[in-house]
Amino acid sequence: MLSNPSQLIIRNNHLVNGHSVLLLNHEDDLLAKELLQNAERVSALALDFHHFLALKHQSNDKLKCFFGHQLPTDDSFDSVVVYFPKAKSLAPYLFNLAASYLKPGGQLLVVGDNKGGVKSLPKILPNYFSPSMKLDNARHCLLFAAELIEQAPAIELTDWVNRYQLPTPQGELTICNLVGVFSEKKLDMGTELLLENLPELSGRVLDFGCGAGVIAACLLKDNPDLSLDCVDINAMALASCELTLAANGLSARVYPSDGLAQTEGNFDAVISNPPFHDGLNATTDIALNFVRDSHAALSSGGCWQIVANRHLPYSDTIAATFGQVCCTAENNKFKVYRQIK
Repeated sequence: MLSNPSQLIIRNNHLVNGHSVLLLNHEDDLLAKELLQNAERVSALALDFHHFLALKHQSNDKLKCFFGHQLPTDDSFDSVVVYFPKAKSLAPYLFNLAASYLKPGGQLLVVGDNKGGVKSLPKILPNYFSPSMKLDNARHCLLFAAELIEQAPAIELTDWVNRYQLPTPQGELTICNLVGVFSEKKLDMGTELLLENLPELSGRVLDFGCGAGVIAACLLKDNPDLSLDCVDINAMALASCELTLAANGLSARVYPSDGLAQTEGNFDAVISNPPFHDGLNATTDIALNFVRDSHAALSSGGCWQIVANRHLPYSDTIAATFGQVCCTAENNKFKVYRQIK
């Protein structure tokens, strides 16, 4: 089943007849495969690791699938399709990236949900593209087109970083936050409560949902001898985490993982402010799977500590998985759970 934006693209697939096509920031569907009915070849760059995994098994000589914030190869395309991002601050980066892969005079197609910010495209599209033209409006989505008319600036990841100092319970850190990665430029209440109540850690530790690397940097500032794995599903978050660690003279293994599926071996501790939104059944299910999966990945005697909104239904699953529920700290919004396997 194609997402609504993908359905809008496929009903305009004549636009890519005989083209080499790049999909940027694509969604959790098989549009890339469907486009091969018209396109000569398709490459797909996912910024969401789950979306990459959903398409990866379809790859062949004419369909190449990648995950990351840039393609790992130098290539050029007749058309680039950009899915307008949920984080609007990411859009200019995607347009610059699209331009760097387009042939001179190449076609840019931008698709997005009507309520997701795509209506602002004519105002925010860089001037190395021609003025955008609205081509279609259906499935509550809009499709725009433009042409590359000038060479775009070279992509330098550091040009897209918001760098700032952050006081934490472990001391002041330099945070490197890339566009599209959530940051308040201050320590959120949940993470602060977690960091104020860290256990004694040693050995191999997993930072699940590492984001821009705030928790990872604090863990290593407290104990530089930790063997730390940092995982996330978002390419820009992983790049941010790497930049943050480097800016503070720290190092860890940073890599994508869908849940804990891509982690290997056991951990002496799992520490997290899980990146699950409130009030959505789907993300609640993911959160509960996280409890079970992280328990399975813990060594005997290993420590599992997270912070979560007080109203989220963790307690029953924690009790069923660990045999008890231990809340070591709380405030009016959050609870810190610490369990020993």
